[in-house]
Amino acid sequence: MSTNTAPESAYPSPKAERLARYLRAEAEESDGDLYVKGKFIAGDVDLSPKEIGALLVQLQGSVPGLTIEKWSYTSATTWRISTA
Repeated sequence: MSTNTAPESAYPSPKAERLARYLRAEAEESDGDLYVKGKFIAGDVDLSPKEIGALLVQLQGSVPGLTIEKWSYTSATTWRISTA
């Protein structure tokens, strides 16, 4: 008897996977470092800025090929995304 199970995702949630895919595409397109604020990409990924901030913390160090780090804080946290 076989069971049909979906493969385990490397991401904690579908939202995290959607955000990681978006960031990877944008970082590869930029050919270098990408700097983002959640409030400016919220519409692109259909998430709130608060959700984006929480997900980026979860994704730090866990997305193969991407480096995600808090870069600075002015009116909102700026995140530096780079391809590893």
